[in-house]
Amino acid sequence: MTAQTCPRQHQRTTMEIASLEPSLYTVKAVFILDNDGNRLLSKYYDKELYPSMKEQKNFEKNVFNKTHKADNEIAFVEGMTIVYKCSIDLFFYVVGSSQENELMLMAVLNCLFESLGQILRKNVERRCLLDNMDGVFLVVDEIIDGGVILESDPQQVIQKVNYRADENPLSEQSVAQHITDKLAMTSNIMQSAKEQIKWSILK
Repeated sequence: MTAQTCPRQHQRTTMEIASLEPSLYTVKAVFILDNDGNRLLSKYYDKELYPSMKEQKNFEKNVFNKTHKADNEIAFVEGMTIVYKCSIDLFFYVVGSSQENELMLMAVLNCLFESLGQILRKNVERRCLLDNMDGVFLVVDEIIDGGVILESDPQQVIQKVNYRADENPLSEQSVAQHITDKLAMTSNIMQSAKEQIKWSILK
C-alpha cells in the first residue's frame, strides 16, 4: 500500500520559531502502541493535557489512526506536534505542543528508540518489550523527567540505567532477566539448605 504524505499544515519561519518563549517542559507525553493501536506504555507529563484515562486513550487512538499507515515522521494532531517511528509491531510516539521544536522531540524519540534497542538486544518488538518493561520504564525516566529532557545520548542513558539496576549491564542482560536470576539464585540456595537439613536428619 502506498503511503500518503500529509502536507504540513503550519509552516513556521525562523523568526517565528526564534520568537517563541523557550520552555524546559518540552515533552507533553510519550507512549508506545502495538500494531493494533493498543497501549503498551504511556506517560503524560502535562496534567492538563488529557487528564483522564479515557481522554488519553482516545487521543492515542486518534494519533494511531492518523499515523500507522503514513510514511512521515511528524504529525499534527489535536493541536499537538508528534514525532514517531515504528519497528516491526511497535509504534513509538513523543508529543510536544504545537509550537515545539520538532528537532528536540526527534532527539528524544531517537534516544528512546536506540536505548531500547540496546537493552532489548536489537529485538525491538512487542514480546521483548513486554518481557522487559522494568528496563523500558527506567530508560524513559532517564531521558525525561516531568516533561524536561534530561538526556539525549543513548550511551549515557544506558550507563545510568545500568547503575540503577545494581550495576548490571543491561546491554548484556535486561532488568527482568536480572530479577529472574536473583530469584533463581535464592531458590537454589533454599533448595541446597533443604538438602543439607534432610541429610543431617538422616544421619
